Amino acid sequence: MTRRGNENSADHGMGHFGYRQSLQRSIGSFGSFAAGVSYISILTGTFQLFYFGFGTAGPAYLWSWPLVLVGQLAVALCFMELAAMYPIAGSVYNWSKVLGSRFVGWAAGWLMLSASIVSLSATVLALQLNLPRLWSGFQVIGDGSGPYDYATNAVVLGTALIVLTTLINALGVRLMAMINSTGVVIELTAACLIGAVLLMNMERGPEVFFSSNGYGADTPGGYMGAFLIAALASGYVMYGFDTASSLGEETHDPRHTAPKAILHAVLASFVIGGAILFGAVLAAPDLSDPRIGQSSGGLQFIVEQVMWGPFGKLFLVCIVVAVSVCSLAVHTAAIRLSFAMARDNALPFGELLARVNPKTQTPIVPAVVIGVIAAAILVVNVGQPKIFTVLTSIAIIMIYLAYLMVTAPMLRRRLRGDWPPAELSGHGYFSMGRYGMAVNVVAVLWGVLMAINLAWPREAVYGSPWYNTWGAFVYIAVILGVGLGWYALRGRHRIGVLESHAAETPSKTR
Repeated sequence: MTRRGNENSADHGMGHFGYRQSLQRSIGSFGSFAAGVSYISILTGTFQLFYFGFGTAGPAYLWSWPLVLVGQLAVALCFMELAAMYPIAGSVYNWSKVLGSRFVGWAAGWLMLSASIVSLSATVLALQLNLPRLWSGFQVIGDGSGPYDYATNAVVLGTALIVLTTLINALGVRLMAMINSTGVVIELTAACLIGAVLLMNMERGPEVFFSSNGYGADTPGGYMGAFLIAALASGYVMYGFDTASSLGEETHDPRHTAPKAILHAVLASFVIGGAILFGAVLAAPDLSDPRIGQSSGGLQFIVEQVMWGPFGKLFLVCIVVAVSVCSLAVHTAAIRLSFAMARDNALPFGELLARVNPKTQTPIVPAVVIGVIAAAILVVNVGQPKIFTVLTSIAIIMIYLAYLMVTAPMLRRRLRGDWPPAELSGHGYFSMGRYGMAVNVVAVLWGVLMAINLAWPREAVYGSPWYNTWGAFVYIAVILGVGLGWYALRGRHRIGVLESHAAETPSKTR
């Protein structure tokens, strides 16, 4: 009886959710925090997207950084409550299923999974922005003079990184957590140093943030129109904090660890990322240099100008590390989501995708499948880089929609007066208390407004022809339509916990 009681204690309530514990609990508090930080990845997101925000709306676009914090912090606080009460793999999928319905859960999971795979492809492409800057030998395809040299080389470098993240994830969560945590330490240290050096080399005062500086004159809606477009650069960065909760089944004491990890990941990313972004504008030798607003220049260009000698190269190495651990975190989160859906038989070939390797105690098949699909998507970048950019933007929209499928049903439950659930309240878990309703309303409004702003058909963002301009509607309709076709024909008749993953009943235990 004692042994069985200990097993139930270690199970952290998995039996209550209808599942048996099949993943290895080996992630500590820092590993959980690192998972959220590495997915957000300040050095990856800010260095990859600064040029877009600055080139569209100038220095004042950085006011979108605190604006995005307010909205995403409201979402994060909702997620913190859920992470404490439902520490389950594939968090967004399971939360929307519990709060809404089986169909809402499936739709959120399908959108999130599709978006995560595309996000993995987009993240690994960032290597092309940094590795050839370190050493020309990393430009293995051509010399850069050919029309497809950079795009093709980005696919080669990106595929190599996907192979690496697949291998690490297949070898077990302990190795993944160790590499991820080490990478996050390097990334945070480098980010703090970059922010400090930039702020110590200021060329101008903060008044530059209080003027349109001539930007937006030719944009519909004037500067506000330009600002809303540029704000996408901030919105594209500060998400993915739910990864800490998606690893809940592999985390020690997840009910207390995951909520703290989510909060700390969001706040750390905001403070450190903000220091880098604001410091870059203040320290740039010449803000009128057109290279600052170009993808080939951007934040990397400013850092290389400000940093002395080899230090610019050293920080580029740290950015490569950040891109690598971000890719690893995105891949890991996608694996856990596919595993969570597969064990509910909510994906094709559910039994195969939900199989946990007894030696590594990790689902290997999803790691390989996701890696192969992400590498295949990269090929689109060679001949149609604009379509790939559109797909990347749409992936972010799908993630925001998936988040909305959690916060909206949660608000509905609050309005009905049955949140938090009675059986899970009063146990010392994180709760927003009397502020919960107001925060939840903000989270829903933020999700709706951000989804509209992201999806709005703008040629400045999505380009032309019409199917790119309206890409948010066209491509999401295609992706969701394919999934709904499977769900209508087969999924809705088959969804249910696989017997191999179902919690043992008391009669079986006896």
